[in-house]
Amino acid sequence: MRREQLGEFEELVLMAVAALNGEAYGLSVRTLLANEAGREVSLGAIHATLYRLQDKGYLESGLEGATETRGGRRKRMFRVTGAAKRALSQARTVRETLWSLMPKAIRTEVAS
Repeated sequence: MRREQLGEFEELVLMAVAALNGEAYGLSVRTLLANEAGREVSLGAIHATLYRLQDKGYLESGLEGATETRGGRRKRMFRVTGAAKRALSQARTVRETLWSLMPKAIRTEVAS
């Protein structure tokens, strides 16, 4: 896998999949991002991002059994890979480093 830079929305989707810990599928990711990040996005945008992250090697997926509540359709569940964990850790380190480099007066102003 070649090293790819994560976009801000990709990072949010990746964190949502990790947070959902085995229960991540399109709608659950969308709901988590709406509730926790205040991001109202289309299900199509979520699915496109999930598949793009899978293509980059950050996610794996598999189909779960069909249920009657889904009209007999199966659900594609996503989970993070080791590469995703490393990418998220690096992104966090960069953000924390940049945050710490800001003058304290700005950090205090932004935090309040």
